[in-house]
Amino acid sequence: MHEKGHVISILEETKEAIKNDDIARLKELSNQTIHSASTEQDTDSITIAILIYSLSKIIERKHQYGEKDCKEFCAFAFKEMEKVLKSLKNDGEGAFTQSLGALMEKLTKSSGEFKNNVEDVFRKARINKASKIYEHGISMEQTSKLLGISMYELASYTGQKGSANVPYTKTMSVKDRIKLAMDFFR
Repeated sequence: MHEKGHVISILEETKEAIKNDDIARLKELSNQTIHSASTEQDTDSITIAILIYSLSKIIERKHQYGEKDCKEFCAFAFKEMEKVLKSLKNDGEGAFTQSLGALMEKLTKSSGEFKNNVEDVFRKARINKASKIYEHGISMEQTSKLLGISMYELASYTGQKGSANVPYTKTMSVKDRIKLAMDFFR
């Protein structure tokens, strides 16, 4: 992890957003982390982005999943995030990676129907964030490996989503291409 200060800031802001049930802020923080993760291809940053996005989806669906379960889940995530932050600030990156892994493992070990919902949210979040990394120009194969998903899952998701809103995928009109070619040869 090359941007320790940035990650600490993101996690601090995430804790605040969890306290306030600020879904939009959580999604924004996740996207900021994905941008950083794409340039570094850092698995810890990717895990953080998935975690934050998943928390936003769980909070967003608390009426559907059960408010009590969601509240307990978010309280647990908040406490564990404090441990992750402490390990990052004090013990360095090795302990941080270990704490983050333990947090992700614990978060997916809920009970009953809520467990199924949480697992589904995390699986979909992994695919969503893979799509974002892919949009940053990382190959589909590399992105699949980084996030531990199949290329088929990633291709299916990006195909459904389309890329019309990604500026790098927009093409010039035929007229503009001809004009550019003509200007090139002048």
